[in-house]
Amino acid sequence: MNVEDLTPPERALWEAFAAGESVDLGTGDPTLDSPAHGDRWGPERMIRAEVLLALLVGQIESAPGQIAAIRLSGARIIGALNLGHAEVTVPLALNGCYFDEAPHLYWASMNSVHLMGCQIPGLVASGARIDGHLWLEGSGITGGLWLDGAHISGILNMSGVHLINPQGDALLADRLTVDANVYCDKGFTAHGEVRLPGATVGGQLIFRQATLHNPAGAALYASRLDVAANVFCDGGFAATGEVRLRGAKVGGYLSLVGAKLSHPGRTALNADDLAVETDVYCSDGFTAEGAVSFAGARITGQLSLRGAKLANEQGVALSLQRLQAEEVMLRPAERINGICDLSFARINVLHDDPATWATRYQLDGLSYETLDPPLSAKERLGWIRRDTDGYQPQPYERLAQTYRSLGLDAEGRTVLLAKARDRRKTQSPPRKMVGWAQDVLVGYGYRPFRAASWLAGLLAFGTVVFSLHRPPQLEAEQKPSFNAFFYTLDLLLPIGTLGQEPYFSPQGVYQWIANFIVVAGLILGLTVAAGATRALSRD
Repeated sequence: MNVEDLTPPERALWEAFAAGESVDLGTGDPTLDSPAHGDRWGPERMIRAEVLLALLVGQIESAPGQIAAIRLSGARIIGALNLGHAEVTVPLALNGCYFDEAPHLYWASMNSVHLMGCQIPGLVASGARIDGHLWLEGSGITGGLWLDGAHISGILNMSGVHLINPQGDALLADRLTVDANVYCDKGFTAHGEVRLPGATVGGQLIFRQATLHNPAGAALYASRLDVAANVFCDGGFAATGEVRLRGAKVGGYLSLVGAKLSHPGRTALNADDLAVETDVYCSDGFTAEGAVSFAGARITGQLSLRGAKLANEQGVALSLQRLQAEEVMLRPAERINGICDLSFARINVLHDDPATWATRYQLDGLSYETLDPPLSAKERLGWIRRDTDGYQPQPYERLAQTYRSLGLDAEGRTVLLAKARDRRKTQSPPRKMVGWAQDVLVGYGYRPFRAASWLAGLLAFGTVVFSLHRPPQLEAEQKPSFNAFFYTLDLLLPIGTLGQEPYFSPQGVYQWIANFIVVAGLILGLTVAAGATRALSRD
């Protein structure tokens, strides 16, 4: 490049480059210096992109003892800055600048790049290798920011950045690798899809105070994202459109405290198959209009939904299907509006609250060790009976086992009795009749001492009948005196004799009555014995 062809602002930058000195073309008036009005800046603030290119690719060497760099403020960059496949060894720092055309850094090898507070009509850095930080703080980027396949050895700072590309990708960062933290906070705004599928972050990923807007699809698409430390989507985080974290890995904890997610009638948060090394917080004002799904997720610590508001009236509001977690704090601020799917989840401790139980559940296959609070069986049965699939045996068996493990055998029997009664409602009329008889007589075997009442009633009945109609006495050497009470008791006892039954033989209808008492005594006696055995042999 011929130095004689440089304009005054370009010459100032050219001369400052070798020593890495700063050049400020601003006026000092914040209104006039705003990059939003950069298209009005005149020649006194214009720098041709080809001048920047010539300096960056090494047309001038560093001054002795100095580090060359472009440090430029308040400039309007005209023309296309195309650094595709270039190898740049000096820092690039542009502050408060306006670009007429989108810079291209695709597959470039760069030193630190700072484009702070700039107005940029798109930035293409696909496959770029940046040995240092990429600092875009406070910039406005329209037309999309492309970082797919890029590798940044330092920090990616997008604090306060405004990305505007509502019909496409606001941020395209598929397979992006950042060795340190990624900041999308402090008012970060995106109109269009923010894409991070397969991205790797060596530090923390921070979306605190960010606003994402893409109602037609995914606001944040981050499937298979791998973050070594924590992920923060809190502190005023809001997303209109799906937040997709399916198959993501988080080495620390995931915070969605107070986040506002909206995707009505569809999925607001998709965290299926998510893996988190510690805790997940969807709590303290977390609101989701649309489905929240942690199906198949693996959470080493706690999943907290304390104080959350979940609504998806026409479908599943919360899916914890196949979830594996140490604890689940399922105590939202209000009743879950929609189905809560806990089917086949494996949870060590499940905390809930009857006041905020969902109106509909799916509980088949749910496994847990402890329920908090420890409600009575009658209260917990109200929880099980909210299952949208109707009668399923497993939830009753699991609840009964939990009570038995706590030594509450009577509560466990109450649950199993309810199971039998609820199953009866699904059976054919003949089986319903048999079941009804079993229930009335012995409570399906779970109310064994009810049989004792029937035994007492039969004893009284037989005593009265045989007192009024004494059976004939059989021929025998010993002829004991007849006693209606002991005769009836002798019929009722399934084993042994009281010396009455062998010597008296009722006739006609009274023989049928005696036979009925014998059979009933056998069945009811065995039921009483079984109940007594269970009561005396608790673990």
